[in-house]
Amino acid sequence: MGNVYYANHLVWFEIGRTELVRQIGKVYREIEASGVFLPAVSVQINYRAPARYDDLLEIRTRVTKMSHVGIAFEYRIVRREPPDEALIAEGSSRHAFVDRNGKIVKNGLEILGIKR
Repeated sequence: MGNVYYANHLVWFEIGRTELVRQIGKVYREIEASGVFLPAVSVQINYRAPARYDDLLEIRTRVTKMSHVGIAFEYRIVRREPPDEALIAEGSSRHAFVDRNGKIVKNGLEILGIKR
């Protein structure tokens, strides 16, 4: 069939989110070492076109909402190979700030270095 397995889109969302966090000067490993974790509490994906093996893809990620207990992201996966440039998928995810025991922490934005 040549199409990429649909669940790989979630991995690409995670890569986009990780790179966005890196752009603000943080590394997930360091965030978790500080005792704060960002588990997904909801994920939504709309598939627009098939991704195929060996496609050159671009993951566009942005923060859409921040609060003292969580953060939300929006994603767009785009095929970057002319003349076949196309929106492959778009979606969103929401994440809570929790400690090692899964309890909500209210200083997650501070740990990420984000000022509201």
